Amino acid sequence: MTTLNISLPESMRSYVDEKVSQGGYSTASEYIRQLIREDQKASAQERLELMLMEGINSGPAREMTADDWNLLHSRVEQRQTEDKQK
Repeated sequence: MTTLNISLPESMRSYVDEKVSQGGYSTASEYIRQLIREDQKASAQERLELMLMEGINSGPAREMTADDWNLLHSRVEQRQTEDKQK
């Protein structure tokens, strides 16, 4: 893990301290990490929605062949393997 130092106005620092004490966080770092994780999830959701809209707007789909399904299955397995390694 690496360290990141940030400067905050006193009012923001007080807010963070309040969230830590009320939110069950043990440290300000834990609270900030949670905010970043939530932002990462929101960004991923936004990217997914954009890709889905691109797909919808790209026109009618062609029929899937057996090769298409096999390729899709392989990609899913590859992603699952990569996710387990993280």
